[in-house]
Parts: sequence; structure tokens; C-alpha cells
Amino acid sequence: MRIRATVAAVSGALALSALAVPAAQADDGRSWTVDPGFTAGQSPSAGQPSAGERAKRATAQATAAPKITSAVVNGGKPIVVGTKSKQTVSFTATATAQAGVGGVAAFIWIGQSIEEDSFGFGPNGQSIVCKAVSAATTTCKGTITLNPQLLLNSDATWWRVGASAVTEDGEEFDRDSVSKVRVQRFSKLTVNASPEPVKKGRTLTVTGKLTRANWDTGTYKGYSGQSVKLQFKKKGAKSYTTVKTVKTSSTGTLKTTVKASADGNWRYSFAGTPSTPAVSAAGDFVDVK
Repeated sequence: MRIRATVAAVSGALALSALAVPAAQADDGRSWTVDPGFTAGQSPSAGQPSAGERAKRATAQATAAPKITSAVVNGGKPIVVGTKSKQTVSFTATATAQAGVGGVAAFIWIGQSIEEDSFGFGPNGQSIVCKAVSAATTTCKGTITLNPQLLLNSDATWWRVGASAVTEDGEEFDRDSVSKVRVQRFSKLTVNASPEPVKKGRTLTVTGKLTRANWDTGTYKGYSGQSVKLQFKKKGAKSYTTVKTVKTSSTGTLKTTVKASADGNWRYSFAGTPSTPAVSAAGDFVDVK
């Protein structure tokens, strides 16, 4: 499949329309590109400087070279994506240049190299708002939208955050890897305690199911072999207490028994894994007679 990531922003008279990120294609056939919407300005040629002058210029250029100093997506927190709805998250990016920065925008990508075997999502052009921090430095904020229909289960891992920018003079510059952000598969957890009501001292059966987004199929599938805590909150209490730990079956189901002792809420709580966020079921209240 093929997508096109586009960077677009307006900062003063300068429009950032699709900053320069090279086209790339992943092993699975997915590809993405960000095409330049402008051509960087070129300086006129000058006479040949002396060796000393060249050294001075090289030092000055290195010091004054435009650079992207930071780029953070979703505040550094994991991006959790389900199976149907697109997930839009925020970004903040900062760049500096002696000539001033016209704009800067972040993108996220996954793969071995941004030049090839990579896949990513670019910023939503209309969302970008920039503010000059100083004459040389600008910070821009905007959003990036992830489409679950383009994700694979193997994409639930760390993604690189890159950024592209342009100076007020029209010079394009970028940085492929500024920071990282984790992308996770949305999880769901249910609980049911029965019978309701129940006599004190009798057995309660507590069932539930842990599922997570399966991006390969666009559905939710049981998460097998996971340790999940069974918790109880007595009526009037402010917090839950862990009673025992139960493991999910091959289909993600949970089932255990406990003795009914008091009125209160029962729930399952999952701590999460690197690919899947933590989740707790809504409490199921049981009246004990």
C-alpha cells in the first residue's frame, strides 16, 4: 500500500508545504514520501578565500548551521491505537537558524533507515502553529494522525521521531531521529462476578476477557498467557486490593472463584506489556446477603 505524508504550515510569508523527507519503502510493501514543495535558496558564488579564511568560515558555519533541537510526539507518552478510529496526537518541535526559522514539523517512522525499508506518518498541515522564541529560534506545535488500517501488529514497538524545517531564507534542513515514541495496541478488559446477589461465605465465580487490537485483521483478539490481577473494593472503601493473580487462556479468557465476604466491587486489572497498555475493567458490584 502507499501513503503520502505531508508537512504543511504557514509562518509569515513562508509556506512549509511538504518538507523534504526522502521516499522510503518497507519490506512489507508499505511506503511513504514527503515531497519538497519549494526549492532552497542558493547563495551566489564568491572569490576563492585563503586557507585561514576558509578555516574561519568553516568554524562560523558549523556554529551557525541551522539545526533541529527538539521534537516530541504525544508528550513522550505511548500512542495507543485501536482497530477502526484514526488516532491523532500532538507534537512540539523546535529549530534554530541564524537566518531565522520559517517553520518546523515532526513526523514518526519505523524501519532500519529512513532512506529505505521504512514506514511513517507525517504531520497534519492545517494543525501547525508556530511561535518565534527568539530571532533565531522557532517552536511549532501540531498533530500527527495514525491510521490503524495501515498498521501491522509488528509495528507495536518504538518509533523514531524526526523533524523537517526551513529557514526564512528558504534553506531546508532536517533530522531523522530526534527522539522516540512507543506505539501500542489498544486493550480491553471485562469482568463479571456471579451469582448476584450471593449469600455470605458462598462461592463467587469471576470471569472476564482480555483482548487487544489486532492490526493485521482489523479486529480484537484475546491476549493469551497474561497475568491479570483480580481485585476487590469493599463498599465504602476508596481503593482496590489485589486478591489473587489469574492467567488468561489461549483465547484471552479469565475465570476464578472466591468466597463472598462483603458487599463491594470486583474487577480484573492488567499491568500492560511493551506492546499493549495497562487496562482495568469497570467494577462489577456484588450484593452479599
